[in-house]
Amino acid sequence: MAKLVVDGIEIDVPKEYSLLQAAEEAGAEIPRFCYHERLSIAGNCRMCLVEVKGGPPKPTASCAMRVGDLRPGRDGEPPEIFTKSPMVKKAREGVMEFLLINHPLDCPICDQGGECDLQDQAMAFGKGGSRFDENKRAVENKYIGPLVKTTMTRCIHCTRCVRFTTEVCGIHELGLVGRGEDAEITTYLEAALTSELQGNVIDLCPVGALTSRPYAFTARPWELTKTETIDVMDAVGSNIRVDTRGREVMRIQPRINDAINEEWISDKTRFLWDGLKSQRLDKPYVRKDGKLTPASWDDAFRAIAARLNGLAGDRVGAIAGAMASVEEMYALKALMTALGSGNMDARQDGSVLTSAMGRAAYLFNATIEGIEEADAILIIGSNPRMEAAVLNARIRKTWLAGNTRIAVIGEQADLKYGYDYLGAGADILADLADGKGAFFDSLKSAEKPLILIGQGAINHDDGEAVLAQAAKLAEACGALADEWNGFSVLHTDASAVGALEVGFEPQAGGKDIAAMQAGGVDALFLLGADELAFDAFGDAFKIYIGSHGDAGAHAADVILPAGTYTEKSGLYVNTEGRVQLAIRANFPPGDAKEDWAILRALSAVLGKTLPFDSLDQLRAQLLDAYPQFEVTDECLVGDPSDIRALAQKAKPVKGQALICPVSDYYLTNPIARASAVMAECSALAKSNKAEAAE
Repeated sequence: MAKLVVDGIEIDVPKEYSLLQAAEEAGAEIPRFCYHERLSIAGNCRMCLVEVKGGPPKPTASCAMRVGDLRPGRDGEPPEIFTKSPMVKKAREGVMEFLLINHPLDCPICDQGGECDLQDQAMAFGKGGSRFDENKRAVENKYIGPLVKTTMTRCIHCTRCVRFTTEVCGIHELGLVGRGEDAEITTYLEAALTSELQGNVIDLCPVGALTSRPYAFTARPWELTKTETIDVMDAVGSNIRVDTRGREVMRIQPRINDAINEEWISDKTRFLWDGLKSQRLDKPYVRKDGKLTPASWDDAFRAIAARLNGLAGDRVGAIAGAMASVEEMYALKALMTALGSGNMDARQDGSVLTSAMGRAAYLFNATIEGIEEADAILIIGSNPRMEAAVLNARIRKTWLAGNTRIAVIGEQADLKYGYDYLGAGADILADLADGKGAFFDSLKSAEKPLILIGQGAINHDDGEAVLAQAAKLAEACGALADEWNGFSVLHTDASAVGALEVGFEPQAGGKDIAAMQAGGVDALFLLGADELAFDAFGDAFKIYIGSHGDAGAHAADVILPAGTYTEKSGLYVNTEGRVQLAIRANFPPGDAKEDWAILRALSAVLGKTLPFDSLDQLRAQLLDAYPQFEVTDECLVGDPSDIRALAQKAKPVKGQALICPVSDYYLTNPIARASAVMAECSALAKSNKAEAAE
């Protein structure tokens, strides 16, 4: 630690701190445009100038100088800096004057208005006029894709976007060309950016040069109601803020959570909000004469009761979808139990994971934040870039630190970081588990090895053998130490861990999805389940509870309209076992209701009334039965002995290729498939892939 005096306040800070960080520790406000805590230092904007006592007779860029670089006074007194001296005030006013020389000052028509750093800092640190009356330069707008709108005349060349796309995204498609008056931020080729995280440049841009293209000219920040909630597009559980106007979602922004998503979100999370209002189910439907016709809630419930009347419990099944909350699955499980059925499942992808294996066997035990501690990573049957883009950025961050070796068994994809490709077959994993291969030595010698198992490794008929081999490898390489559990399962569904925790899986003698598809049921509840081959269920009576007119609704005999994840409150458990609470931001359209309320009302019609009348009562019962959900924002912890027990069951594998289950990143769920923006992104990605193949 080093002593430093900031505006007369003495503080102790690490020597590695920049003067900017040290000043903020002392409570001083330092303006900045180019500096960002998660990006490299650029020192472009010069807005963060401070005065160093005993230093050169000019202000110093506080972002680019370390505390350890300062010299003590003549008599050994600690270095001193000033953030409010006349020199600093005059320098900042001059810098702001320069920044505004070419800025168009079009705040009334700029989407950044109301949340613009340039506006705020011009008011706080600028002067009331300008000495420059020359003509302003104009810069041509650049096309960088359907997500980010450019107005490059506003650009102040802070290069945050360039550093983010290069360092965090791993793409080299934006850069600064030219010098002086001719300097421009541009794409090297007139093409769309290819990263699944590109939308974050909108938040990073301190002016209105990069804004959201789908959101353009739709609302002002002060018109919006802001709700802090959770994303369910994947199993990461990114923290988000949903901005609504009336009943309509206008945009989705990230929230800072260093343990999960830092301050990034994926493009699918950010831009699919138009799908929340397209192809919505807003009234019940009942199939008559082969056609779905609108009906009242009473008519829909009577149709279900008539079909279930006299039906044996073991002929009724239930499947939960990828975005179901814990409360909904608990309520549906209770209804199925009341009907005498143990036929329930949430593993639409065919995963072999069960709660009987023990919690450690299905959690990302190393935690998302723990990825940064790993010094050797083996990815099995997964493409994290497609399945969890934010988590993949964390792996890239670890790789950039330079001390982590990465290898992949499965598809050879562009993950935006270097790795050793070991092959596609499960037999390679079995060899590693037996201590063969050079990468086994890397895992064995690592202090904190991480074995990442994707759903592509365990969603087939030999999945149990592959999972057991991965457990055997984790034990053999020392990944199951007391302080570190590197056996980590990456889920693709937001509901997956919650379903296992609440026991929404085949009960004793119950049928899984495959058995239900083989003629095992005559009636089937679909709780937002759309990723299935519905023809395989034959003539089973299908009751779809969901929000969109997707595959499940097309196959249904009765449709009960429900809300999306922004229209209900519920608990979710992410891939690392972190319990999080989603908050309702708006209300469902038309006659649509919350899922738990639909199940409660239906249970009464079926004569199996569930014992709750409100969400609070339902949640209280849930917490009594499963107290692990009481503490939110903390990870559930698994017992490594569960993995050791799984390793004892290791047997030879068939050697099939381990394929990533996500074929189209942008169209993985009903909301995304209803989004025009996601459809455009998907078409563009396919076009780029085809061109690359040629």
